[in-house]
Amino acid sequence: MRRVQLTAPAPEDLGTDVIGVPTGDDVELDLRLEAVMEGVLVSGSARARAVGECVRCLDEVVDHVDVSIQELFVHPGRAEVAREDGDDEEELRELDGDLVDVEPVVRDAVVTALPFQPLCRVDCPGLCSICGAHLADDPDHSHETLDPRWAALGGLQSTLDEKRES
Repeated sequence: MRRVQLTAPAPEDLGTDVIGVPTGDDVELDLRLEAVMEGVLVSGSARARAVGECVRCLDEVVDHVDVSIQELFVHPGRAEVAREDGDDEEELRELDGDLVDVEPVVRDAVVTALPFQPLCRVDCPGLCSICGAHLADDPDHSHETLDPRWAALGGLQSTLDEKRES
């Protein structure tokens, strides 16, 4: 067994459209590599800081991601044997000589751990749908809206007001 602790720069597009780990930011890896009969079992954790925007008010959201990783990297040629035996359900990752490429494993774990709809806070009121005002700054914000079905009566009211003034 071999233990590896390292900090690596985040690759491009490590996230979704609304939240992700900025390219080049630190991703801390704490991994354990174990030789097993089929290949190398990699297990451990990855930690990073994800930055995005709230889906309700568009304010910045910072989330700390800490995910567990466990993946088996099989010896070259073993993947074909497993597929021939009918083991098509999971994608088998192969060793590249003595090298293990953990980027796809880290990407899969981090992206699935990110919030689908990030919020700056649980009770975020968002933006006003009429004028775009930030509702957290002004909780009493409102607009007087007149139902269009009553617009004809409003016109009659203004005509009556004009007649009274004359």
